[in-house]
Amino acid sequence: MADFVRSVTSPRKFITGQHLLSKLNDYTRGYGDHAYIICDEFILERAQTEAEPTFTAANHKAHFEKFEYECTKEEVMRHRELVQQSGANVIVGIGGGKTLDTAKATAYYEQLPVVIFPTIASTDAPCTALAVIYKKDGSFDEYLFLPNNPDTVLADMGILAGAPVRFFAAGVGDALATYFEARACYASNGDNLALMKPTATGLGLAKLCYEMLLDNAVSATKAVEQKVVTKAVENTIEATIYLSGVGAESGGLAAAHAIHNGMTAVPSIHRAQHGEKVTFGLLAQLVLENSPKEEFETVVNLIKAVGLPLTLEDLGMTEFVEAEWRQVAESACAPDDTMGHMPFPVTADDVYNAIVAANAIAHTYK
Repeated sequence: MADFVRSVTSPRKFITGQHLLSKLNDYTRGYGDHAYIICDEFILERAQTEAEPTFTAANHKAHFEKFEYECTKEEVMRHRELVQQSGANVIVGIGGGKTLDTAKATAYYEQLPVVIFPTIASTDAPCTALAVIYKKDGSFDEYLFLPNNPDTVLADMGILAGAPVRFFAAGVGDALATYFEARACYASNGDNLALMKPTATGLGLAKLCYEMLLDNAVSATKAVEQKVVTKAVENTIEATIYLSGVGAESGGLAAAHAIHNGMTAVPSIHRAQHGEKVTFGLLAQLVLENSPKEEFETVVNLIKAVGLPLTLEDLGMTEFVEAEWRQVAESACAPDDTMGHMPFPVTADDVYNAIVAANAIAHTYK
């Protein structure tokens, strides 16, 4: 047997519950007594109001800083400089995926522990030892592979269920691709997100993620539309944040995310959520694989039932410009992306054809 190094990686702690923001210092005090907290703008005031007293009561310090909308190298450097000026010894990220990735990258460069507090269940970013770095124009720049997962991830069900349902659905879309990409990567013995070989455990967690989505995601989405927490919501969030994150990291990515990364350069769909674009990337991957009709339809039916965009037009495309989508296909096949984890050779022409075909097929299910 070949001498491969395989891995399963995970956050040290994944904690779920409600009213966690008002107890934030309870979860950071084991790492430091001075927290530098990067917040999305919409929750900054609430975080200061609810969380800061917990630090003051313990004679600890907290510095709150607004996230400036994009996870770029420049934004990470800005926070690094502010951390150094503040003297903080633990980093906290409160917000969406890009805010959390910025917190993880800042903590990595400053060699500090990091606590992650997602406010939307739109991606599996909270749990991974990975930060996706974008350019200032919002297009994909690079993956920053981190040596460690976050120290603690706090999933507050009340906050996550109270977010707009579109974000919740986007998380389902991102998680929906986890099993299919892990399956492909495992078959090809590609690298996982820890840059080691995938494990049967990683593939098993990815499969469990898919099964939990099939069982819970539709009823959970209906509950989130009413901004209430049910067991289905809890199960779906566990799938979209934890199982998807650990499953993708230990199992690996393949075509769906590679196509997503290429799609970030298409201006007309720039406002689409990460998970929404990954969903279409999954459809294109299933076309590349010539997935059985029953499997394809199961995926499509779930996409429709949770209200995810199905076609490129649903994502915001107003006109199909062949040159743009040829470039998407070229970018998806870049040597440093994850298309090479498919268990068969894939060319840019193959990807372009799969994109066109996936969109045409998706229209038949409208």
